[in-house]
Amino acid sequence: MTTGALVVIDMQRVFAEADSPWCTPRFAEAAAGVRRLLPAFAERVTFTRFVAPDEPAGAWQAYYRQWPFALQPRDAPLWRLTDEFTDRASHVLDAPTFGKWTPDLAARVGPEGRMVLAGVSTDCCVLSTALAAADAGVETLVVSDACAGADDDSHSKALDVMALYAPLIRVVSADQLLGN
Repeated sequence: MTTGALVVIDMQRVFAEADSPWCTPRFAEAAAGVRRLLPAFAERVTFTRFVAPDEPAGAWQAYYRQWPFALQPRDAPLWRLTDEFTDRASHVLDAPTFGKWTPDLAARVGPEGRMVLAGVSTDCCVLSTALAAADAGVETLVVSDACAGADDDSHSKALDVMALYAPLIRVVSADQLLGN
């Protein structure tokens, strides 16, 4: 069994649906990678959801002026996990920030201090979470083929940036992680 905690970032309808302004083109490929990883982590899986704040503050005000469609309550359909993950998500952490490295997530990762990241978007929420966790001293593995970016170039660039943080952050494939 793989050690550490699997954190699945933002596998939500807002990033999966083709008509969404935030559609991640390779969402289905990332989802396939996530499905491969889930059995190896059993109960040590946390799904995250990006949600809009009740009242945007600071620079988030300008952000939501650019993306007003996203100012919807936490229970809005766009924030739901995609159907394939709803029943598999026994632990879900919501955050109104790109980075999901919160005290709650730190507690879920636990004293072992190893986090495996998958999900979307590589160039936004995955990157923000990985950098914050690495700063906290957590060994962070990013599973390249279980992530997807806003586009292929952004995905690749984000992986390259995260690889610069080795050995705190390591970019691996699902096969490498699972020993296949």
